[in-house]
Amino acid sequence: MPQFKYVGRTMQGGRRTGTIVSESKRDAIMKLRQKGIKVIEIAEVPQTILTKEITFRKAVKLRDFVIYLRQFATLLKAGVSVVDSTRILADQTESKALKKALVEVEESLRAGNPLSAAAAKHPRVFPAMFVNMVKAGEAGGNMDETLDRLADHFEKMHRTRQKIVSALTYPIAVAVIAVVVVIFLLVSVVPTFVAMFADFHAELPAITKFVLRASDIMQTYWWLVITGFIGIYAVFSLMKKQKKTKYYLDYAAMRIPFFGKLIQKAALARMTRTLSSLFSSSVPILQALSIAENVVENEVIGKVMRQARDSLERGQSLAEPLKKHWAFPPLVTQMIAIGEETGSLDAMLAKVADFYEAEVDAGVDRLKSLIEPIMILLLSGVVGTIVASIIIPMYDIFNHIQQ
Repeated sequence: MPQFKYVGRTMQGGRRTGTIVSESKRDAIMKLRQKGIKVIEIAEVPQTILTKEITFRKAVKLRDFVIYLRQFATLLKAGVSVVDSTRILADQTESKALKKALVEVEESLRAGNPLSAAAAKHPRVFPAMFVNMVKAGEAGGNMDETLDRLADHFEKMHRTRQKIVSALTYPIAVAVIAVVVVIFLLVSVVPTFVAMFADFHAELPAITKFVLRASDIMQTYWWLVITGFIGIYAVFSLMKKQKKTKYYLDYAAMRIPFFGKLIQKAALARMTRTLSSLFSSSVPILQALSIAENVVENEVIGKVMRQARDSLERGQSLAEPLKKHWAFPPLVTQMIAIGEETGSLDAMLAKVADFYEAEVDAGVDRLKSLIEPIMILLLSGVVGTIVASIIIPMYDIFNHIQQ
């Protein structure tokens, strides 16, 4: 949170200097007034590497942003001004990052700046799509409709993303449980039988030798296993930040059986929904393609979109570069071509987005029903192998004792 240095006077006329932590300059002045200090000068203290708040995640959750857009549109329709609406929403929102941004946006609005310019100063809170559509809404005088369209867009995007997350949550959870169970068995359970097997000098089957060897490795090099998992996660995180390596990761993800098609359809749904919303708000087509390229979060699709933008700059068709790439099915390219010919590109793209969003919903349901038995089978197989490696030699030992 920003820190402000101030010079002021008390009610008794005494001079007072100091610093105060507040969300904005306006809030700082109000806090000082409540303390009986009249502010003469106030300035924000520049942040250093030690005082700067470091964040690694997106500033505002998509759910909070959708609620903000819905409420904003409702207030404007009710005749409340943009400035007053921003103040009301700053007081009501539960997101600290959004609250802080809205307070600063209100100050900028009161200084005479348009909403689009004020929002553009907070790119981590207000995406480029929001800024450009608001700018178009300001020019067309239909801000409430623009905000409703934005809310619809982000709401559908949020729903599609949640569907993908829900499909991946189950297998990841089962995989984590499987790893924890296997480590527990290898470190705590299997070693208790090693001494017994050694005392009887029994000839151990291959499966038992393999499990005992795995147990020894896990007990000795457990730290290396944990470091390996952390290292793999770190490498993947770094690769995702580089466009070149992210392209290969996205390509591989889209080629995975079952999951790949779902990822491809989700990316196409985001792309077509974004372009439809931008075109409906009269955002220039080249600018819309640049925004959609970032929103789609898939470098394979993004690369083709850059080619499509270059094609448009040369006066050629938008659909032509898409037809040449395997990631774009005929449905997408044909609908875009029809939209270009009839001048209804936004409507055609909206229909494509509706289709793929429905496909993602159905695909997630199918995937869940398929993954559940497979993951249970895998978990049973791994645990069963460890249990069998202990039980099989024990039968031999009992037979040896009885003889």
